[in-house]
Amino acid sequence: MNLVLMGLPGAGKGTQAEKIVEKYSIPHISTGDMFRAAMKEGTELGLKAKSFMDQGALVPDEVTIGIVRERLSKDDCQKGFLLDGFPRTVAQAEALENMLTELDKKIDYCLNIDVDHNILMERLTGRRICKECGATYHLVFNPPAKDGTCDRCGGELYQRADDNEETVHNRLEVNIQQSEPLLHFYETKGYLKNINGQQDINDVFKDIDSLLRELT
Repeated sequence: MNLVLMGLPGAGKGTQAEKIVEKYSIPHISTGDMFRAAMKEGTELGLKAKSFMDQGALVPDEVTIGIVRERLSKDDCQKGFLLDGFPRTVAQAEALENMLTELDKKIDYCLNIDVDHNILMERLTGRRICKECGATYHLVFNPPAKDGTCDRCGGELYQRADDNEETVHNRLEVNIQQSEPLLHFYETKGYLKNINGQQDINDVFKDIDSLLRELT
């Protein structure tokens, strides 16, 4: 099974990716991991990507797509893969389609873990971290026994600057604008499967699993 995994920050994409990989034994391929592996191996494209990243610049599509192609050609992808973080644009999605056609493969599903904006705000702004030991809490899902105090060491809990409402809202808006054309692209292709990400984690996976069993 060849899958693309999508979902906004806080949707639980990472958790579901782990569950899919564990059950179906296909490689979880994230853009960051691919870049790091290509750079570590010292491939021509890996070194090109590094030169852009060292300057703080975006890696051009042709380099990213070349690295994806190298990765999908490896033996561990013969029985399938789970792409995460790529494609990010319609141009990349079209390039992926062409590349897979050349490799005699195709995307089976684009799984989109769908969660309401307000719930994502609650999930992303509720995190609190201990200043002393670094323990992580959540005001709704994993609150400390005493408000503002770490259960483990008694240290003071704080909210990271990138977890405040304004920053989280802006981050979500950028992600929504980026993902909407891509979701439309996969919908018109008939690949898009929206998954209700507002359920319990295990129920989300049950829905994904029932879809994936159709492919096996």
